[in-house]
Amino acid sequence: MTDVRPSPRIASLLPSATDLLFDLGLGESVVAVSHSCDHPGAAGLHVLTRSIVDPSAPQAEIDRAVSEAVREGRALYQVDGELLDRLNPDLVVTQGVCEVCAVTPGTIETAVRYLPGCLPAAQVLSLEGRSVAGVLEDLRSLARAAGVGERGDALAGEAQARWEALQPVPHAPRVLTLEWVDPPFYGGHWVPEQVARVGGVNVLGAAGTDSGRTSWAQVTALDPDVIVVMCCGYGLAENAEFARTLLDRSDLRAVRGGQVWAVDANALFSRPSLGVVRGAEVLAALLRGQACEGESVRLG
Repeated sequence: MTDVRPSPRIASLLPSATDLLFDLGLGESVVAVSHSCDHPGAAGLHVLTRSIVDPSAPQAEIDRAVSEAVREGRALYQVDGELLDRLNPDLVVTQGVCEVCAVTPGTIETAVRYLPGCLPAAQVLSLEGRSVAGVLEDLRSLARAAGVGERGDALAGEAQARWEALQPVPHAPRVLTLEWVDPPFYGGHWVPEQVARVGGVNVLGAAGTDSGRTSWAQVTALDPDVIVVMCCGYGLAENAEFARTLLDRSDLRAVRGGQVWAVDANALFSRPSLGVVRGAEVLAALLRGQACEGESVRLG
């Protein structure tokens, strides 16, 4: 039996969902996206969200603003409830993994609470994957919700095969992944899993758990062999600039050995999309000393 159900009108409120929808061949069904959705096919679509934090601010300032909002119980994102009501989608895709990264179901409910239109009738799908397996299950769930379950199964199977084909490096380098540098945060969710799958020893963070704040004193004490800068929300060029700020830390083995790397976090590490498999492939290459053009670069 093949997928026959008509595709629904879809509002995607996070970049990874938009990427997955286009991977599933559902780009024409997407009627609205978030302010941070940067898939080329999303250009010109209605934008439903905005952040209360200025993304162009210095990292320390962003951290202070986010910490203050979380402490005060304020949502970091706002949803245009009237536009969502007017667009009347059949499916709204959000997430429950990280309140800092994208809109959560509660933010949507607040935005449309007093409107008479779409949300009570629309299906709201919250993607919850915190591991590679969870990401692939989210892909399957999204495909089923959109009426293309077989496509989702096929894509997930292809991604799983690539994941299993990864060859670990033999020398087991000690790796620190940084999702923020000022102040430093280590990688969480699927990132420790990516490191372990390609033969690295992850020095901070555990698979399936949140990323977390650390200190430069702790980083110095751990003294990793390799540091990979993958600041959440940024591409390769921005992460290369962040990584350069570490090069004066000559007390770190990774700096002295020329093993400070920057990667395209948006495409490969930050988002729970099929990019996490490619991210592991890029990570395997850099642990072998090989840069992947446009995806990773070694600093120093």
